[in-house]
Amino acid sequence: MSAKAISEQTGKEFLYKHICTSAAVQNRFRYANVTSETDWDRLTQDHPWLLTERLVVKPDQLIKCRGKLGLVGVDLDLVGVQEWLKPRLMRETTVAKAKGILKNFLIEPFVAHTQEEEFYICIYATREGDHVLFHHEGGVDVGDVDAKAQRLLVGVDDKLSEDSVKEQLFMHVPDDKKEVLVSFVVGLFNLYEDLYFTYLEINPLVVNQDGVFVLDMAAKIDATADYICKAKWGDVEFPPPFGREAYPEEAYIADLDAKSGASLKLTILNPLGRIWTMVAGGGASVVYSDTICDLGGVDELANYGEYSGAPSEQQTYDYAKTILSLMTREKHHEGGHLLSMSIHTFYHAVAIKDYQGPLKENGVTIFVRRGGPNYQEGLRVMGEVGKTTGIPIYVFGTETHMTAIVGMALGHQPIPNQPPVAAHTANFLLNSSTNAATPASTRTASFSEPRAANDATSAKKPKAGVPAGNESKATMLFSRNTKAIMWGMQTRAVQGMLDFDYVCSRDEPSVAAMVYPFTGDHKQKFYWGHKEILIPVYKNMADAMKKHPEVDVLISFASLRSAFDSTMETMQYSQIHTIAIIAEGIPEAQTRKLIKRADENGITIIGPATHNNPCLTSITPLCFNQIGNTGGMLDNILASNLYRPGSVAYVSRSGGMSNELNNIVSHATDGVYEGVAIGGDRYPGSTFMDHVLRYQDTPGVKMIVMLGEIGGTEEYKICQGIKEGRITKPVVCWCIGTCATMFSSEVQFGHAGACANQAFETAVAKNQALRDAGAFVPKSFDELGDVIRTVYDELVANGTIVPAQEVPPPTVPMDYSWARELGLIRKPASFMTSICDERGQELIYAGMPITEVFKEEMGLGGVLGLLWFQRRLPRYACQFIEMCLMVTADHGPAVSGAHNTIVCARAGKDLISSLTSGLLTIGDRFGGALDAAAKQFSKAFDSGMLPMEFVNKMKKDGKLIMGIGHRVKSINNPDMRVQILKDFVKGHFPATPMLDYALDVEKITTSKKPNLILNVDGFIGVAFVDLLRMCGGFTRDEADEFVEIGALNGIFVLGRSMGFIGHYLDQKRLKQGLYRHPWDDISYVLPEHMSM
Repeated sequence: MSAKAISEQTGKEFLYKHICTSAAVQNRFRYANVTSETDWDRLTQDHPWLLTERLVVKPDQLIKCRGKLGLVGVDLDLVGVQEWLKPRLMRETTVAKAKGILKNFLIEPFVAHTQEEEFYICIYATREGDHVLFHHEGGVDVGDVDAKAQRLLVGVDDKLSEDSVKEQLFMHVPDDKKEVLVSFVVGLFNLYEDLYFTYLEINPLVVNQDGVFVLDMAAKIDATADYICKAKWGDVEFPPPFGREAYPEEAYIADLDAKSGASLKLTILNPLGRIWTMVAGGGASVVYSDTICDLGGVDELANYGEYSGAPSEQQTYDYAKTILSLMTREKHHEGGHLLSMSIHTFYHAVAIKDYQGPLKENGVTIFVRRGGPNYQEGLRVMGEVGKTTGIPIYVFGTETHMTAIVGMALGHQPIPNQPPVAAHTANFLLNSSTNAATPASTRTASFSEPRAANDATSAKKPKAGVPAGNESKATMLFSRNTKAIMWGMQTRAVQGMLDFDYVCSRDEPSVAAMVYPFTGDHKQKFYWGHKEILIPVYKNMADAMKKHPEVDVLISFASLRSAFDSTMETMQYSQIHTIAIIAEGIPEAQTRKLIKRADENGITIIGPATHNNPCLTSITPLCFNQIGNTGGMLDNILASNLYRPGSVAYVSRSGGMSNELNNIVSHATDGVYEGVAIGGDRYPGSTFMDHVLRYQDTPGVKMIVMLGEIGGTEEYKICQGIKEGRITKPVVCWCIGTCATMFSSEVQFGHAGACANQAFETAVAKNQALRDAGAFVPKSFDELGDVIRTVYDELVANGTIVPAQEVPPPTVPMDYSWARELGLIRKPASFMTSICDERGQELIYAGMPITEVFKEEMGLGGVLGLLWFQRRLPRYACQFIEMCLMVTADHGPAVSGAHNTIVCARAGKDLISSLTSGLLTIGDRFGGALDAAAKQFSKAFDSGMLPMEFVNKMKKDGKLIMGIGHRVKSINNPDMRVQILKDFVKGHFPATPMLDYALDVEKITTSKKPNLILNVDGFIGVAFVDLLRMCGGFTRDEADEFVEIGALNGIFVLGRSMGFIGHYLDQKRLKQGLYRHPWDDISYVLPEHMSM
């Protein structure tokens, strides 16, 4: 959502900090906040003026008309304020239909003034610009300001001038106050713009001889502008509407939403309710809430929420887990219901498994209705979860009406024993025709009537050499020749568009090029039917436009931060006449600038899409393809007959609901001619009326369907168009959000524009107005398909629509990844792994989630045990591994590995190259003796050789004993690293037979030569054998196998890598130059004379 209400304290803080005006704004920052936990002594220390001035106290909880409700204490001293608060603080009160606890109050200095010194001012945003309302009489009894106030519209990109304020707003303002007020109003408007307010009301605004006083203030800001205004806003808290508590779970989901490019929303309406919803899509979530309320479940509806815009697996799991945790917190004797209309049922299934105990204990029944990509597999997974957990889970696909599960859950209709099974996803591979491909000529005509030869090419074409500006918009946005540029590396969306093109029998792909600023110019590979093609990718828009003059559509997947600039750049090119913007969270002020520029240039904008849902754009069968993923995956498109045009055109706010409309229209009529989802923002780039008028003027469209929603007034323009006769084709309409009037507190639905600020913006009011105007309006969303069918049948009966014979589309191969996910094919894996799995909700090491690794404080040794040995090793074993890494980390710059690393570093090589150079020296002569020592000592010990026999045999064979001997250390100068390890091993290992054997060998070798000690490599090698054999975690064969495959040398490699990196960084830090070995350290032994 975008426009969010802020507290009065926050609004005044913004004003006092950032307003720029010559007017003397008084009482800056003079306010004190009071809650039930307030320490009054501390409060008076922080605000000493509380002890000396007369005061005003009022609740600061988004309550309107506080004065009329008796919720303002005026002209009190501090004791009077405390007495006034006693019967109110933490007490329940009723405001309109909302009951809530008064828990947050604001104390300010009392300003004595007369009625003549009170004024009213309000600034609010609309599509056309910002309205400034001013009335020379303010205060509690200001009345209907919409009717009484002077009004001034400041257009998008225009500035408010002092002259316009004086001339249009201050007709009744006393002359002695005009200059002060003008400066304040202009400064206030500039503040409103700079801090991205969407609503700002001050009543009363007091102006007297001392200056300007802001007494009461209400405001909303555009929350999507946080990335722009963060420095000025700081951390803003958005309080819930009065009557609804703020829950930590809501804050948690809001935090997930803020960190994601997707949309995740949760509002808890009644934590004791029995009906919980978990719905994918901003529009669908509203439809479910409407249906629940229509069927009498409003008192049991526990939450409103939605997720959309492709959240990650982890986000989907976290969202589902939060809902399940909430719904199982309170036990209901009657049981509970979870209604799920979702896309990510795979991750819901995991969450349900995790909560199966509480769900069964609470008697929860789960109803799932799913469409969209891969829905059959998702339903199968959910069905299996129900069988394995014993939780009653009923699953339904697109064969079941979207909201039918609500009636089943509430007992209004029976639950089918075995719902009909829709055609399998893979069926689109097989063409029912005997021909390999359907002749294109049989599918180039409209499905309902012959298409004129020029009908498909009537879209606006650019005129060479004519700059963009003040052009009329095209009636037809897309044709069979339409070409598009995709902004963003959205390969999946492009492939979906190409597949759609192919089944529509287009001659060429509709995507001509892609623009992606973060890579150089290159080509990207895609499929066109059965063969592979290359589509160019450009680094900048100018190159793409220059090389593809035939392109007239831009599909922008730019992020919210870059969408504005990239779209403004695109509108410089006269060849573009349609732009689809997918980005979530573009600030409304920027969107309005885009709309203004588009109107000037004759460009149609579809979007922005508030929820970053790649469905939110357009689909035109036959002519132009789906934009992004509109219509779902290819099986959905074919099931809804979207590969050929029908007679029905629709326009919707919701992209997710456009899939449902495709399904409904295809079942009730001959199919879709064109469908557009304009997006859920308050100010979509194009409106319902824009598209309905296009449909009215398009011969192939015989009837129109519009799915509106709560909030805004665009639907009233449809009413006016019908009444005036501008719209003559049958229009079937329904506005979702009828449940809003049944809630006791305001609910902001998933779409940014889905909130009624006035009674006439409610869905109920708009549905009635559409019905009165002559549109076909059902009684509920459930009846929408029936009404569409009735209107269609009448058009068929009177000959307006002549259904054509159905023609099958050509076959399109299924992608390998999709076929594998569905279990239709199998292939041997190229790799196998048994130590790590990153695919699920969190990283797993050898079966242990990463959160548990940290929770158990396993440390580096524990992680190494999991990844190398697939075991959770005892604590002493983990400590020993970490000690080994510490003692092997480095042994000075003179050893061969460190020397090589240093030489490489000084030659200017990078870290990886220098480290590799050092590691390549590790072998039997340097550092690689761990494995060899372990093998030699193990073989001798296991064969029963006495230590003396082992020494004598190695001498007889002419072999060195690995792990024995040191160049510097000796029996008289022991290696402290070995001593440290020995003390630990002897004190913690359960038994050390191999170490004892090696120490006996050391006694023999040091008697011959004092430096033939058991060195650190040898010690670690034999001690590790003891660890593997004696810790109880491995069989003898497993322990021997780890020694045989070289696991022990890994200890030295890992440890010494730390030292090598240290030497590399040291040389770089010291800025050492290229190394050249000195001549005097090289013995040149070339022959003096060589005869032939």
